[in-house]
Amino acid sequence: MANDGENQTTTKPPPLPSPLRFSKFFQSNMRILVTGGAGFIGSHLVDKLMENEKNEVIVADNYFTGSKDNLKKWIGHPRFELIRHDVTEPLLIEVDQIYHLACPASPIFYKYNPVKTIKTNVIGTLNMLGLAKRVGARILLTSTSEVYGDPLIHPQPETYWGNVNPIGVRSCYDEGKRVAETLMFDYHRQHGIQIRIARIFNTYGPRMNIDDGRVVSNFIAQALRGEPLTVQKPGTQTRSFCYVSDMVDGLIRLMEGENTGPVNIGNPGEFTMLELAETVKELINPGIEIKMVENTPDDPRQRKPDISKAKELLGWEPKVKLRDGLPLMEEDFRSRLGVPKRN
Repeated sequence: MANDGENQTTTKPPPLPSPLRFSKFFQSNMRILVTGGAGFIGSHLVDKLMENEKNEVIVADNYFTGSKDNLKKWIGHPRFELIRHDVTEPLLIEVDQIYHLACPASPIFYKYNPVKTIKTNVIGTLNMLGLAKRVGARILLTSTSEVYGDPLIHPQPETYWGNVNPIGVRSCYDEGKRVAETLMFDYHRQHGIQIRIARIFNTYGPRMNIDDGRVVSNFIAQALRGEPLTVQKPGTQTRSFCYVSDMVDGLIRLMEGENTGPVNIGNPGEFTMLELAETVKELINPGIEIKMVENTPDDPRQRKPDISKAKELLGWEPKVKLRDGLPLMEEDFRSRLGVPKRN
């Protein structure tokens, strides 16, 4: 437990953005870069940002887990630009804000290529901070609740340092995000970069990859296919699930606010894996069975955000309850899987 760095003073003033920001006669649009913007949360963030006619949105994505299909409504729009780009390579563009979301967030994907995952977190964040420094942009990092590891404090406040295995199969993601947070604060203190850090907890909603290995998408896909819901033993481990529209609202509030963070963004409603399975079974397919399977290494036993800081600093708290969000995700999965709607 210790100071989380938000009261640190910078040694240099922040770099100035484009002179057009201070023009007397012409107010240019806000140019916003979203890395990983073709992904699940990124594409919903793009939708929200594009609602503001004063925003120009640029998405950079290498499509490792993202899809152009998530952005099809904006392709060809005059205020939207899509770049196939890997953030481990430098990107030279002019922007005012950077939402840095690029990184596989599902265990199936980040364990598939752990070296690439940690390079994305470390080199990708260095490249985005270098861009922010050069053009005077404000940058927001989507960090993760995984920085708390298998927590010994419950619920988890931002002041908790975490309990992370540095050599485990998940550490490419966990430790990668911890290094990314370190880099953010070092650039803030040394170069005056305006930073924002969101520690996001489990998020669900339409456009999740159907077979991405995360528990909500797993259960809904299994229920729609008539397969048993596979709950990893012992089934008493807990997670907190935030609907994607609430998550996007929290990220934008953090970016527009005056606090560096880190700030927990998540839903404090806590469910065991068995409770989640029972809820999905009840809502989608009451006839299926629930089957216990072996657990994966380093799986946290508890996960619940302390969102006191988000409430106080951002005026944010989630609005969508799990039982209201799951049917919206079910509808999206039915259309993608070709499963007809229930009568």
